Amino acid sequence: MGSDAILQNVPLAPLTTLGIGGLARRFARVERVEDIAAATLRNDGSPYVLGGGSNLVIADEGIDNLVLQIAIQGISERADGVDTIISAGAGTSWDSLVNFAVERNLAGFECLSGIPGTVGGTPIQNVGAYGQEVSSVIEYVRAFDPFKGRMTSFTAAECGFSYRTSRFKKKGPLFIISEVAFRLRRDAPPTLTYRDVFEYFERRRVASPDLRAVREAILEIRRSKGMVIDSADPDTRSVGSFFMNPVLDRAAFDRIAPAPHYLMDNDTVKIPAAWLIEQSGFRRGHVDGAVGLSSKHPLAIINRGGASARDVVRLASRIKRTVIEKFGVALRPEPVFVGFGDDPDVSYLRG
Repeated sequence: MGSDAILQNVPLAPLTTLGIGGLARRFARVERVEDIAAATLRNDGSPYVLGGGSNLVIADEGIDNLVLQIAIQGISERADGVDTIISAGAGTSWDSLVNFAVERNLAGFECLSGIPGTVGGTPIQNVGAYGQEVSSVIEYVRAFDPFKGRMTSFTAAECGFSYRTSRFKKKGPLFIISEVAFRLRRDAPPTLTYRDVFEYFERRRVASPDLRAVREAILEIRRSKGMVIDSADPDTRSVGSFFMNPVLDRAAFDRIAPAPHYLMDNDTVKIPAAWLIEQSGFRRGHVDGAVGLSSKHPLAIINRGGASARDVVRLASRIKRTVIEKFGVALRPEPVFVGFGDDPDVSYLRG
């Protein structure tokens, strides 16, 4: 990519799984690490970084800043004692990396199969599902610091991971992730902690599934919930799970019990956001104009065709407000909102 590769007024909706969003006034696709610096330092030094577009709501007005689509590819592996370190370019498909690891019998993120997007987005969100989070296996994150004009590395401890967030997602210095490395264990048993996965194997009378079997189980479970991207399935035209599962202290949980839950550390309790949403009157397949809820899972707000970002924000706000009124629990959104400025409805969702 040279400096002449900056494109003008590029539609962003086709580059997102939700299929919504305005134009990028300036846009560049980056396929080499050195091109990050070239594009960033010549264009204000404050770009918006786009990966797989899977956890993202872009405003109808679009994005004024330069949009960098990170498309750095490649996977490598090396032994480190009993462990194996695999590293991947930030633009590598996340699910292809999971498959790469499982094919080599490397355990550590097999339960994260089927999650859309790219490798570079996983530490930002601290992606997790079915009992695993990337924070538990990340070895380091390589990123470009546009303020210092150089590459830098972060250990897992320096990434500031917590539930579905990291230092890269919180407000602060912008870092453009170029590579992520993971420490995995060969021949270790798969992670089996979630009821959905246990029941899947109980029905099939499989007592000790291997990594490949767990990956296939996760993919099948996710497909049944519309959580594996499929162009033929409108239920997958979403950001995936729109709201995080809230973690409550014991007193707050006791006020709404009985409810399905998972016991966490420090005497806290995680409640399924999907249950709270359905109990508040928003059923699977709920329709609200051009948007609605997936017919397979109430956590997915879908673009039914021709929807706007404003439609998505309106429905999400209604859901959050209703859950608060019924249960006193404030749901927090998973996706990143871009281009909305100080929009009061988006501020409400984030609060």
